[in-house]
Amino acid sequence: MSHFLYRSPQHFADHAAAMRRLLPQCAHAMADGTLEEPGWAPHGLSRVDWRSWSDAQARAVETFVGAWWRAALGAAEPPYPVQDMFETCCSVLGEAAPLLAMWEAGPEADAHLAECVDWWMQDLLVDRWPFTWWRPDDEARARTELQTWLAGHAPERLRTRGQSDLAERARLLALPYDARWNDPYWSR
Repeated sequence: MSHFLYRSPQHFADHAAAMRRLLPQCAHAMADGTLEEPGWAPHGLSRVDWRSWSDAQARAVETFVGAWWRAALGAAEPPYPVQDMFETCCSVLGEAAPLLAMWEAGPEADAHLAECVDWWMQDLLVDRWPFTWWRPDDEARARTELQTWLAGHAPERLRTRGQSDLAERARLLALPYDARWNDPYWSR
């Protein structure tokens, strides 16, 4: 199934129909951790306009993505690296805001937040897009949205975990580029 899920849309005469047929098996494999290669290539659902499907089908996709993401945030060991799951969910939804809104504080969720912040920080500090293959229509807006959310939510949660240096770097994301690099943090 993974073999077909990550194929280019040109591989199928009707890519959307192929994705609808694969959806039940795909959702099952994503949920139980048997889907190969999540996070390494664009997910097939990210390359179709699934929101134009019937209301029931579109709601099913959106509901599943949200449930998969919430389950990952609550699991000590989700089926895939959380940063890959976040990118997959963002690409399928076409946005990050709903996923960020679900990222409430909690022991596992905060551990995953720390992992993701650490993973993304080098790129975000220099205003570079941190994702491998998810390309929203307005990358600069999406990057700023992610930076703003992290600057507003991550520092306190990271400090609580004893990760004060990572918390300070997350705080810097709220600053304009030049102010970020002139911050006293760098001279300490």
